[in-house]
Formats: sequence, C-alpha cells, structure tokens
Amino acid sequence: MTEEPEATAPIADPPVSVVGPNDGETILLGTTRMRVLEDGGTTGHRLGITESVLAPHTPGPPQHRHAAHDEGFYVVSGTVRFTVGEDEHDATPGTLVMVPPGAPHTFANVTDQPAVMLSTFTPDRYVRYFRDLQALMADGRELTPEANVRAMRRYATEPATGPVTGLPGRGPEAGGAARREGES
Repeated sequence: MTEEPEATAPIADPPVSVVGPNDGETILLGTTRMRVLEDGGTTGHRLGITESVLAPHTPGPPQHRHAAHDEGFYVVSGTVRFTVGEDEHDATPGTLVMVPPGAPHTFANVTDQPAVMLSTFTPDRYVRYFRDLQALMADGRELTPEANVRAMRRYATEPATGPVTGLPGRGPEAGGAARREGES
C-alpha cells in the first residue's frame, strides 16, 4: 500500500490572488502576447499559469523536452497544432493537452485566425524562461537558436533531437508513448 503524503498545515489567512481581465504581467515574444496570471508567488512555486495569444501563422518553439516540470495547455479559442514526437494534434477550443516531463513537444498556430490558450507549469519555473526570452529579444533583437537553447537549459529543458533516456516511467516500455486522439 502506498502512503499518502501528509497535508501541510494551512497557513492562517493565506494570500489570495485575483487577476482581472486587464491585469497581469505582459510578456511579448515576437507575434505571441503572453499574460502571466500566476508566476508562482502565491502558490509556493508549485504552479505557474499564463494566457497566450498566438497570432495567425505563428510558428512555435523548436520541439523540446522538459526534465523538471509538467506543462499543460488549454485551448480557449482558435486552433493550436501540437506536435508530440511525430504525431500532430489540432487542438480546438475546450481541448486540454498535458505534457509530462520527457515528452517531446511543440505547438504552433497554422491557421488564419488568432488562437488563445492557457498554459500551466508545475512547478512554476518556466515562467522565468519566458521573462528571459523577452529580455533576449528586447529592442527588436532576434532570438538566435543558440541563445534560445542556452535559456532553455537554465530551466532543465533540451531540444528534442532523439529518444529520451533515464526518466523513470517514460517511454513506450512504461506506457508513456503519446496517445493519438481517440485512443485510451
């Protein structure tokens, strides 16, 4: 029998975060506008949340893998194409894509309409990566692939160039292969 972790004692009068529709830090990354809804400051760094508006025909980042955090994407409007390894999934409003550590992935808006998605990062560390990218792109500077990879590595992320090894519970032998839509 697996023991359940003990809950920590509640904090007396913990702070509550309320981010209105016109509030939150804005991060501009090329044609993508990101709004930070939770940077981890009120979640003990367990969770970060952003809202991203992807302009039409916005290419995504290079396919990559995170070693230290889960990433979730909930499509609010438009269509976002997720590439997971060699599988493509066109996610429409109401679709949730959860990416565990080690899974290769990227996303893009390949349509003529903007797309909006909410992203979660558990823990929150990747919010800092987006801040770093914005600083690298300040004053109209172009983000080079080398600078992007250096920034990714600071947050335990690598380009996905081959099969991942060394992650427990990941890969086909552990049932961790990407599922195609409609499979269970």
